[in-house]
Amino acid sequence: MRGRTPYAGKLALAAMLTALSLVVLWAAAMAPWGRIGLVAVAGLMPAAAVISAGPAAGGLCWAGTSVLALILLPSKGCGLLYLIFFGLYPLVKWAAERLRKLPLELVVKLAFFNVALTVLWFGLRGIFLWGIPQAEELGWLLYPIGNVLFLVYDYGFSKLIAFYVARVDRPMRRGRGI
Repeated sequence: MRGRTPYAGKLALAAMLTALSLVVLWAAAMAPWGRIGLVAVAGLMPAAAVISAGPAAGGLCWAGTSVLALILLPSKGCGLLYLIFFGLYPLVKWAAERLRKLPLELVVKLAFFNVALTVLWFGLRGIFLWGIPQAEELGWLLYPIGNVLFLVYDYGFSKLIAFYVARVDRPMRRGRGI
């Protein structure tokens, strides 16, 4: 194609993944159950953008989806959860794993998780836990259980990224399509 820059394809991919993230977040906002799971699925799109088009495309996907979610979604809680944790984590994971030192990677990832958890717990608790009266009493379990669950999430996320690279990204790069 004449006049097409190498950035046009990356921008188009980021825009498509932003739209897909927004559709999944809309489903999360409408779902009576499984909201956190659907928001986590929406967080896979910035990871795909980072892998296929680079961290700038992943950041654009995260930022665009976050802004649109906060404007368009009827449930702002899903948009905030995406903005603070699930949408941003693929970029943090990419940066942490470039360090190539597992202990340091884990420290960076856990630090990010704990900061995000603190913001969600102290800043936005009323949005997420309004229907759970025992949440206040069990708050001391939040960090130990949350960190274990986060490490399980990170492991599963790594497996999903490996699947995406093997089954989607490599065939696309070879020109065979998906």
